[in-house]
This record gives sequence, C-alpha cells and structure tokens, in this order.
Amino acid sequence: MKSSTLIRHFRESVKNLSRNGWMTFASVSAVTVTLLLVGVFIVIMMNLNSMATSIEEDVRIRVHIDLAATADDQETLYKEIEKIPQVATIEYSSKEDELSNMIKSFGEEGKIFELFEQNNPLHDVYIIKTKNPSDIMKVADEIETFSYAAKVKYGQGEIEKIFAAVKMSRNIGIGLIVGLLFTAMFLISNTIKITIVARRREIEIMKLVGATNAFIRWPFFLEGMFIGILGSILPIGLILGTYNYVYDLIQPRLEGTFLTLLSFNPFAFQVTGLLLAIGAFIGVWGSLMSVRKFLKV
Repeated sequence: MKSSTLIRHFRESVKNLSRNGWMTFASVSAVTVTLLLVGVFIVIMMNLNSMATSIEEDVRIRVHIDLAATADDQETLYKEIEKIPQVATIEYSSKEDELSNMIKSFGEEGKIFELFEQNNPLHDVYIIKTKNPSDIMKVADEIETFSYAAKVKYGQGEIEKIFAAVKMSRNIGIGLIVGLLFTAMFLISNTIKITIVARRREIEIMKLVGATNAFIRWPFFLEGMFIGILGSILPIGLILGTYNYVYDLIQPRLEGTFLTLLSFNPFAFQVTGLLLAIGAFIGVWGSLMSVRKFLKV
C-alpha cells in the first residue's frame, strides 16, 4: 500500500470518529467498561500466579542421611541423587546446622535444645530442589529407594493439595478472563455494528463506484483500533492508580512471608501493554466483523 493511501486512510478514520461523535463515545465506553473488568481479573490472576509460583518453587525435598553413613556413603548418596534428571540443585546441611536452625526457629524457647549440642541426635540432610515443582513427588519416591536415605520429607499429603489448588485457581482464572474477553468482543462488535449500519449507504456507494474491499476496510480497521486504544486509557489509569495504592498499603505487611505482590515496575508496563493490545485487537475485530456483511453488494 502506498504511503499516501495509508495517510488518507488515517485521516479519514480520524474524521469519521469525530463525525460520528455519539456512536464513537458509545463504542469507546463499551471498550472501557469491559476492559476495566478484564484488567481487574488480569491483575488479580498475575499476582495469584506469581504467589503460586513462589509457593511451588519454595518446596524442597529434605533427605535425612542415615546416622550410620560414613563420609564415603554420603558421597555415594549425593552422586545417586545427582544422576536423577529432574534434580536442579543439592545443598548439604550438617546436623549442627540443623540443630542451630531449630534453636533459632523456636526463639527464646529454642534454648532448651542447646542441651543437645554435645550429643546431637539430628541427621545430616541433603536439601533438593527440582527443575519442575511437579516432579517433587516422583523424585522423592525414587530417593526413598536409595541406600543411606533414612527419611525423605517434602510435606507429603499437603503438597499435593497445594499443587491441586494452584492448578485449579489458574484454570478458573484463565477461564474467567477468556470468557470476559469473548463477552467484550461480542458487546463491542455489536456496538460498533450500530455505527457501521448508519454508514451502510456510504459503503454501498463506494462498492458501486469500484472501491475494493480492502480499500473500504482500512478506515474501519483503523477506527476500530483507535476506539480500542481510547477505550483502554481510562481502565489503565484506574487499575494502575488503584494497584499502586494497594501495593503501598499491603506489601509492607507481607514482608517476611511467602506472599508478595508484584512490584509496580515493571508490572505497570506489562499491564499497560497488555490492555492496549487487547483494546486494539477487540476494536479491530469488532470493526472488521461488523463491516464484512455490508461488503456484499
């Protein structure tokens, strides 16, 4: 397409937006309302997904080494664990470290455990992280068969419930967002269709004088894109302003826990780009779907 033709289409689409002021306002309003709902769900889901990922990645397998194992036996066990393809990292924690951590975790009451410093009954431990959190159970079951692995712990029973809950929340969130997007596309398509119905005579005349379908579509294509972008500006401002306020209010209270909100930067840029892209897409899609039936003259 020639640059002069593209400029003409841009100029024509901007004129049409101002010429059909009320219908443009109705279309932009439809985009604004639907994107506000979609944006809120996206923000919630992005934070829930981040928290779920943090929980999953925090899960470790703790292999208690047999008290009778020698240094060579421990090395043998280490090499056997290292051969498992799903294993990402292996850390060694001596029984002295384990006792020290236990004492610290109980605070003032933990001092009672200092009595065991002379005769430490705890095990040396290998702390294992898997490449994929879903491999935890499989790797733990395999390690249990190894010699000198006295006990294998990973929160058995609870971890399966957590992973199932995380998976369900992700699926529900994705389903809600997809449903909202389809609803938005349907509503916006119908709203834009009303605008185009009022201009069907214009389309018919252009067809009769020999204009190609592509030539007719382009101004509507650009109008839909502009409507989508304009409709996304207010939701972006409201969502990011509210999120920044909520982040400053809640995040300090979550310090020290496994729960954490996504930091405003680069989260704000991600949400802005996503909502602009969604707005532009559903605006373009709505325009193209609405104008298609009027091209058959």
